[in-house]
Amino acid sequence: MTTIDATPADGRTREGDAGPVLQARGLVKTYGHVVGLDGVDLELYRGEVLAIIGDNGAGKSTLVKCLTGAEIPDRGEVLVDGEPVHFKRPQDARAAGIETVYQTLAVAPSLDVAANLFLGREVRRKGVLGSVLRITDRSGMRDRARRELRELGISTLQDVTVPVENLSGGQRQAVAVARAAAFGSKVVVLDEPTAALGVRESGQVLELVRTLRDKGVPVIIISHNMPHVFEIADRIHIQRLGRRAATITPQTHTMTQAVAIMTGAADA
Repeated sequence: MTTIDATPADGRTREGDAGPVLQARGLVKTYGHVVGLDGVDLELYRGEVLAIIGDNGAGKSTLVKCLTGAEIPDRGEVLVDGEPVHFKRPQDARAAGIETVYQTLAVAPSLDVAANLFLGREVRRKGVLGSVLRITDRSGMRDRARRELRELGISTLQDVTVPVENLSGGQRQAVAVARAAAFGSKVVVLDEPTAALGVRESGQVLELVRTLRDKGVPVIIISHNMPHVFEIADRIHIQRLGRRAATITPQTHTMTQAVAIMTGAADA
């Protein structure tokens, strides 16, 4: 296995920073006789996009689930800012500042954009109205939703009172990413964010990922779309047969070389 230590052309450092924001050491996960992860390491640094690629059954989903609390590894450890953490459920990861946007998006179609941004984190009105009657602060949530969307440069969502079911696929993805960015203070994980989108909407999502990176938020992307991976990623973690086969960069390897490592046709 080869790990490439490189600094992107934009001058932002990765390994030269204080250390990984999120790290995995020797993760092992088995399902009976099936090995999902076989001693996997991973490092994610502040202000970078790390893509995770691999063939079906390579362990991509299992790795991400262990990093985000959806699965508990049998062995190994996960660290956030250098401190070991023990996630037993996704809520634990969210409490640590790790937000995940799954391919299914998990949005509520009948609710508006603002309500979806605060789904499960609704803000109550001050005083008795909030504490006793538990009335939500719709106005306050809509104001913050507009501010979050504006800061992320999302210009396609002008009206936060529009029901999500009336939005396009790209706009729904933007809502889900904005929700993760608003509450994911440490890490945002995106599972196949452009899988069901057209060229134009995919470009908008990739631009949103760049905005997150430029704001210093590290992003993990799981994707089968190699052109998108090589367009957006600073580093690329390649999974093969439950192990990390290599960590490369778009500057050191081509797409063809990455696929060859991924399939076992070539060594890193």
